[in-house]
Amino acid sequence: GRGIPVGPGRGSAAGSLVAYCIQITDLDPIPYGLLFERFLNPERISMPDVDIDFCMRGRDEVLRYVEKRYGNVSQIITFGKMKARAVIRDVGRVTEMPLKDVDRIAKLVPNALNITLDEAIKQEPRLKKALDDEPQAARVIEIARRLEGLNRHASTHAAGVVISDRPLTDFLPLYKGSHDEIVTQFDMKSIEKIGLIKFDFLGLKTLTVIADALKIIARTRKKTIDLLSLPMDDPAVFAMLGKGDTGGVFQLESSGMRDLIVRLKPTTFEDLVALLALYRPGPLGSGMVDDFINRKQGRTQIVYDLPALKPILAETYGVIVYQEQVMRIASVLAGYSLGEADILRRAMGKKKASEMAAQRLRFLQGCLEKEIPKVKAEKIFDLMAKFAEYGFNKSHSAAYALISYQTAYLRAHHPVEYMAAVLTNESGDVDRILYYIQDCEAHGITILPPDINDGYAGFSVVGEKAICYGLGAVKNVGVGAVEAILEARKGLGGAFKSLPEFCQSVDLYRVNRRVVESLVKCGAFDRFNKNRFQLMTSLDSILQQAARKKEEAAIGQGTLFGESGESTNGMNGGERGTVNPWGENEKLANEKEALGFYLSGHPLKSWEASIRRVATSDTKLCTTLTDRTPVTLAGLMNSLKTLTTKKGQLMAFGVFEDLKGNVEMTFFSDVYSKFADLLTQDQPLVVKGDIDRSEEGAKIIVREVILLTDYLNQKTQSIHLKIPAPLFTADRVKNLNALLEEYRGDCRGFLHVIYPGEAETVLELPKGIRVSESADLSSRINSLFECDVVEYRT
Repeated sequence: GRGIPVGPGRGSAAGSLVAYCIQITDLDPIPYGLLFERFLNPERISMPDVDIDFCMRGRDEVLRYVEKRYGNVSQIITFGKMKARAVIRDVGRVTEMPLKDVDRIAKLVPNALNITLDEAIKQEPRLKKALDDEPQAARVIEIARRLEGLNRHASTHAAGVVISDRPLTDFLPLYKGSHDEIVTQFDMKSIEKIGLIKFDFLGLKTLTVIADALKIIARTRKKTIDLLSLPMDDPAVFAMLGKGDTGGVFQLESSGMRDLIVRLKPTTFEDLVALLALYRPGPLGSGMVDDFINRKQGRTQIVYDLPALKPILAETYGVIVYQEQVMRIASVLAGYSLGEADILRRAMGKKKASEMAAQRLRFLQGCLEKEIPKVKAEKIFDLMAKFAEYGFNKSHSAAYALISYQTAYLRAHHPVEYMAAVLTNESGDVDRILYYIQDCEAHGITILPPDINDGYAGFSVVGEKAICYGLGAVKNVGVGAVEAILEARKGLGGAFKSLPEFCQSVDLYRVNRRVVESLVKCGAFDRFNKNRFQLMTSLDSILQQAARKKEEAAIGQGTLFGESGESTNGMNGGERGTVNPWGENEKLANEKEALGFYLSGHPLKSWEASIRRVATSDTKLCTTLTDRTPVTLAGLMNSLKTLTTKKGQLMAFGVFEDLKGNVEMTFFSDVYSKFADLLTQDQPLVVKGDIDRSEEGAKIIVREVILLTDYLNQKTQSIHLKIPAPLFTADRVKNLNALLEEYRGDCRGFLHVIYPGEAETVLELPKGIRVSESADLSSRINSLFECDVVEYRT
């Protein structure tokens, strides 16, 4: 689709209208007061910065177009710097400082943007103490201080492109990047200094999601949606947003944004524009956001120092939120041209004393000419100067808010189709897929396993409230394989009838054995035979006979009756015979191998109640916790990789999984040596540790590992069976007694006989019957009474 410019300023001036009329932007500048002078004006000396977002699939096409159209085009170099934490880690590695000590010292650097080592030493007493008391740490820090700020490596900027009207070699040197792309040897700031204009061509995943959602809606609902004709005051959209139900909605998904949007309860598109401008550290820390919300909700009275301010500030309830508002105030009250007002806005943002003093005199003089009292003029200038520090570019915020609204509209009115598109575009990120699957399930949308007849490359809609997992998201199934499957399916009238027919119909060069195995493991052939083990054991003979039939067809050879005359048992995909199926855990393990996670079930599901009691956090919550927060998690160790330290000791890095997702864990040598045996057992574990937050995200530094069963036996004091009286039959009591005998342990047992509409009778089990906590026991007792009756108490 068409790109959506989100850089500074499209506006109400002629330039902005031209940009809108020739469809550079889809946002009408007039209703929203977007000033073109914020982007380009005669008084501006520097070149503007042009940012344009494109569908992810369209970015390369745009690059090819500008190269062909203008010729003098290059991507821009970017240099990775040796920053405070990173340079300590680099120097520590080279000087052979123990990894644990390097990590400890690096973690002492405060997690603040662009902090230097000198600033870190002043702010963190423990870092200063390490510098004074630890010779090896002092050496590493001193070397790091000298190297800090140097370029570490060169790469290609993710979005930056420079376009010139003359050969670029007339201005700067070029070089070839790692993928043979032409790249400048000057970085972004240097390019601007020599007078060239920089464009940011960004591939925005959300635009791809929108495009995919519209295609799915057209395919399943036979409906075409024109995003540019959407009503911008749709009640369903704002009702959904007001509840914080923003999964998959552009820019509004984070927990902090959800909290803010629930407090604000937006009712207009202008509120969304303001939300995106306000959700930044400056406004959030200044109290400005609380003031905005209180005014919106009527808890604080809105007062304007001058009537002329109301038309400018009414949409933001009297709060100066946007840079454009600062410019309009200067224009209306002090007679600034919008070009001059942009200079004022930049001066206020930079807070240079000399420039501010000159602008103050200019503003007061302009107000005096318009007969505005000096006291009020000074107050308004000071207010502008205060808010200019936090003011945001409205044109950027409005363009992004338009995408937010469009995604919210699709989510509110076509949730199944929209979430199918979201899942398709997150197919490479297991944690994100899990997050969206849980969101879908919370809204009554079922995620079905891949299906060889219903599936497409991406996630697809099946029925009213179900999504079929995308074939292209299955591991080892590439684009070519999916294309071959869809071609063969179409040739058979839209459906395969069996695994043998599938193998005979597809191109076995593109759909090889590895592809078919992955499809069997994830359940794509379950419609033919749910016994995946039987399908796997018969796969060799099926593929051999399919290949032989293809060869015979190619040379026109066949038997008298058109068949090879061989047994068809293998060709039926294991439908005959009595081969034992995989156990549930083995089936789930193979499913996870194919998909990257468990879909049809989870080995921890039977432990869910116990995990809730034991764990203080989960892998999803860990991503939001601050550094060094202690946590207790319960789940499975997914993978483990050991490393030999310089001292010859073993340490390990692992991926830990619970019902909410995955988190990385670090086991330093002292911890690993103590708990290594437990980490290799395929049993649920309780892990205690501390959050280790860095630029890459959150990990866990592990302190202790315990088997979940052992931990529960230490903690659980009693087991309570809450059984409705009508279910309390002689046969069930007999079977219950046998189960309790089978699972002997140390916990006391209590029987609660519940009479509908009346009280309950509580009986303690005989002292000779002590029970152990077990997920299997819970599952078997619940199955016996056909409802959840087991409760463990500490």
